[in-house]
Amino acid sequence: MSDYIVVTPEFDEEKKRIIKENIQTKNRTINFLASTSPEKRKEVLQRATVLLTFNPERDLSGEEYQRLQNVKFIQLISAGADHFPFKKIPDRIKIASNTGAYGRPIAEHVVAMALCFAKRLREEHQNMQNGDFKQFEVYSKAIYNSTVGILGFGGIGRATARLFKAFGAQIFGMNTTGQTDEPVDFIGTTSDLEHILESSDIVVLSLPLNNNTRQLIRKEQLEWMKSNAILINVARGELINQKDLYEHLKKHPEFKAGLESWWVEPLRHGSFELEYPLLDLPNVLASPHNSSAVPGIMNHGVAEAAKNVDKYLRGEPFKGEINRKDFV
Repeated sequence: MSDYIVVTPEFDEEKKRIIKENIQTKNRTINFLASTSPEKRKEVLQRATVLLTFNPERDLSGEEYQRLQNVKFIQLISAGADHFPFKKIPDRIKIASNTGAYGRPIAEHVVAMALCFAKRLREEHQNMQNGDFKQFEVYSKAIYNSTVGILGFGGIGRATARLFKAFGAQIFGMNTTGQTDEPVDFIGTTSDLEHILESSDIVVLSLPLNNNTRQLIRKEQLEWMKSNAILINVARGELINQKDLYEHLKKHPEFKAGLESWWVEPLRHGSFELEYPLLDLPNVLASPHNSSAVPGIMNHGVAEAAKNVDKYLRGEPFKGEINRKDFV
């Protein structure tokens, strides 16, 4: 029996070529749903054994979910899965996220934010604009010999750790197993969260948003951290309690927050909104959730997702399998 792979997003010819090149298993057919005529969509979805998708909610109608009777595997092109309609997908279907596909540029963004804070670049630029040449009045922070706590030690976390290791930083990681092949100074689980936060000069959030991580960082966890720590979130805004973060930043002006991910964003929610005026605070550095947006990144992400489909079809270990109990 041949495998019938259905790709739901509308892709250009380059991405279609990349998918075909990276799914090399024999006896497979690839169908691009967006190029399928309306009268053939029903047949295509009924034949599908594998779905390659960003978000089926955008690409499928409610009635079309009922056509996925033969699907055994769904591969997400996105790294996150908090948007996925798990309740509409039968438990028998395996689902995999695109783990680590966008890790390198996001890791660079983390380091850029950390360096901006540590080296006081905004403050020194403002001083220079004001004619103040404050050469020796305030020390910057060193990354060398600092401790970087990375909460979420998947693809993004490991890529971030490698960059900080090059600066001579110690790495304290946290994941679900408390184990990693990556060279680190400490690796733990959520039971070690207090130890990691207390020890770290820089804390990076690269966790998936799920039932176990939502509101992970609240008033208590912020108070565990050093008063002059740097907190950088490149995952999801909902990992942090917004009110508690705002109040902590106001109370501790030496505490810094680099926010790349937000609680209400245009792509996920249709608009950008804040409950508290975080952007008015001088100890906040903001970016519009675009840390992975570098040339060629979408082609790379599509290639990584296709390679994972190929591993699944070959019966080889594939990455990113999602435990739906974490989300439903």
